[in-house]
Amino acid sequence: MSDAGTGRRHRVVVVGGGFGGLSVTRALDKAPVDITVVDRTNHHLFQPLLYEVATGILSEGVIAPALRSVLKRQENVRALLAEVTALDLTSRTVTAIAPDGEVLELPYDTLVVSAGATHAYFGHDEWAAYAPGMKTLEDARRLRRHILGAFEMAEMAELAKDPEERAAWLTFVVVGAGPTGVELTGQIAELAHRVLPRDYRAIDTRQATIILIDAAPAVLPPFKEKLQRYTKRTLEKMGIEIRVSTAAVDMDDDSITVKGPDGEQEIRARTKIWAAGVRASSLARMLGEASGAGLDRAGRVAVQPDCTLPGHPEVFAIGDMVSLNGLPGVAQPAMQEGGYVAKVITSRVTDQPAPEPFKYFDKGSMATIGRGRAVADAFGVRLTGVPAFGTWAFIHVLYLIGWGSRISTLYRWSWGMFTRNRGQRLVTVGQAREELTHRKFDELRSSSADALSSTAPPASEAR
Repeated sequence: MSDAGTGRRHRVVVVGGGFGGLSVTRALDKAPVDITVVDRTNHHLFQPLLYEVATGILSEGVIAPALRSVLKRQENVRALLAEVTALDLTSRTVTAIAPDGEVLELPYDTLVVSAGATHAYFGHDEWAAYAPGMKTLEDARRLRRHILGAFEMAEMAELAKDPEERAAWLTFVVVGAGPTGVELTGQIAELAHRVLPRDYRAIDTRQATIILIDAAPAVLPPFKEKLQRYTKRTLEKMGIEIRVSTAAVDMDDDSITVKGPDGEQEIRARTKIWAAGVRASSLARMLGEASGAGLDRAGRVAVQPDCTLPGHPEVFAIGDMVSLNGLPGVAQPAMQEGGYVAKVITSRVTDQPAPEPFKYFDKGSMATIGRGRAVADAFGVRLTGVPAFGTWAFIHVLYLIGWGSRISTLYRWSWGMFTRNRGQRLVTVGQAREELTHRKFDELRSSSADALSSTAPPASEAR
């Protein structure tokens, strides 16, 4: 599929700058193509460490380098900050909206869509207001504000002699016991039991109630039973309450109702975090409707063995948004699919034989639990404790982009390992109020002023 007769280079549009999109883009470095990367954010997000931003360990910039900076040495790439709104497979154009509202029409010869996934609330989208998930940098910032704000509110409730309200603010419920849920729960426990106790005067943060629930019969459902048992035992030693075979059935600002083996129970908790499920980007449905490809229950579009859409060999879809050979929606499949798709594109534009259908190489799974504690199942070897934590740390630092990010991450981890401090704990009263009450600070200040003016005595009485 050479473009020698057109008088121009082959045009590749990549939608999404995550693991899949960045992998295919960088692997096309030497290919005779012109690449346009379109993303709704200007950064590449290293999602596996997003929970460390949410719990104050790492700063945002360490795990989210600017896409332009990452790609600055690759001369055949340009990056655009825009949101894709339409994919026309007939005319081969991508429509996107720029920050100023301008409509962009991007023609392509080859299209690669790697738009990722978002939260899935299993038919209860209204729960998003009460139990935020964590897929973006802004999600992590919100969670950090909420978690830190909850401890601040517990301190105020204690000063106001309201033990029930204090207990509600000191109760944290994480829904979903996969790797993200386990890692978040462990770090909230570290905050409450190790980092914060000396910082507060009225409350003992070690009295925080931290609950991890999942509808599955065990934590870390994809992992081997030995690693599940270790994880459960370690979390319980950290003071975390584990409730498996238990599902969320309702929630509001103040509480969550769960249903488990002993029936329904309402738990008063001001902090609920969702880590239970994902659904594919809406672009997956768009591709499915345009190509006739099927969608699974998570909204992922089914692709061919070479990651193309049926009837459209020029359109590739990769990463969390696709259904292919039952692969999980994690970083490794996306990265490997990206590298494979780059080989397919290169073979086409250079008139070389196409590679064999995509074959995934499983490098294993791992998850941290707390300081110096983790589980790992890699290359047939199952590790727990410090060896697993060392393996996890090495792999994650290796995949971070840039030596600055790697050194900064190692420094922060080392500092946190030997001290009781976390540097990323900034929150303002406006941010905390907006996050904890779902109302803007200016609205609350205005309503408070109105209330004060309505109860104030007339000017003559005041004199």
